Amino acid sequence: MSVAPADELKSLLIEREWIASPEATLTPLTGGVSSEIYLVEDGEKRFVVKRALAKLKVEADWFADTSRNHSEQAYIRYVGEMRPDAMPAIVGSDAEAGLFAMEFLDGFENWKQAMLAGECSIELAAKAGKLLGEIHAASWGDVKVLAEFDSIPNFDQLRIDPYLRATAEKHEDIKPLILAEAERLMTSRECLIHGDYSPKNILYSEDRLVPLDCEVACYADAAFDLSFYLNHLFLKSLYHAPKRLAFADMIDAAIIAYREGNPENAEGVINRTAKLLPMLMLARVDGKSPVEYLASEKQEFVRKTIKPMISHPLNHLEQVESGWFDQLYRL
Repeated sequence: MSVAPADELKSLLIEREWIASPEATLTPLTGGVSSEIYLVEDGEKRFVVKRALAKLKVEADWFADTSRNHSEQAYIRYVGEMRPDAMPAIVGSDAEAGLFAMEFLDGFENWKQAMLAGECSIELAAKAGKLLGEIHAASWGDVKVLAEFDSIPNFDQLRIDPYLRATAEKHEDIKPLILAEAERLMTSRECLIHGDYSPKNILYSEDRLVPLDCEVACYADAAFDLSFYLNHLFLKSLYHAPKRLAFADMIDAAIIAYREGNPENAEGVINRTAKLLPMLMLARVDGKSPVEYLASEKQEFVRKTIKPMISHPLNHLEQVESGWFDQLYRL
């Protein structure tokens, strides 16, 4: 009889003396496809343990190097030194077992779930945008950070290939444009990026906003983070359509705040985002990790609205936003 993952992991934690009692409980936490994540409760002791998976939990075959676990911890430590409020504390690490433990953020809300429920916070959008800008600005052109996060192959496995190349294969008419952008991202080295900066990975409380799941972290192109973040605000506006919520205001607030956080480099990042963002929006319909909350007719809306922006790239992010909402408000 095979051992259940939680039981096998509990034995490992007891062996490593991270927990003391065989009566400790491991409760799976949902939200990601790339790791096993459990809330561990051992008496009064509570923490989250995370272990990277070699094969991700999606329908398509999607494999990735589990060494990304190291990149995630390094990102938490780097950002935590700059903004302790913005990262969970790491309470244990085991490179051999490919896992680490961090503080359990009790009482926090998941931003994605709040938005799906119709809660639109302009304040949170601005906080997330400014934090992202600050991380990019602090690491911009820093050769020491580049040396620590020189992990483009991991970025390729988890983002460029499953999002861009996989999407390109389904759209022959715009395939060369998407593949060219994929190759550009493979060579661009600007700053430390999170790689999965999205509301599903952001928890918040009254006084803290904490982005988690930074295992894609690497030294790469800043426009990827900003595009990835804004992508989810655009798609949530479609999810709620024809109801009009404050997503356009949230997008504007996020962009303004990003400029505040990264004033010297923001304009170039924002301009490149105008080109990359539509590709990532299409990827969340036709890539290896499609969003689960868009019905088929809304998926088709993405294709019809976004593909012209890819075939005839727009020069300004404001044009992408106005083009999207002009079409959305006709629903």
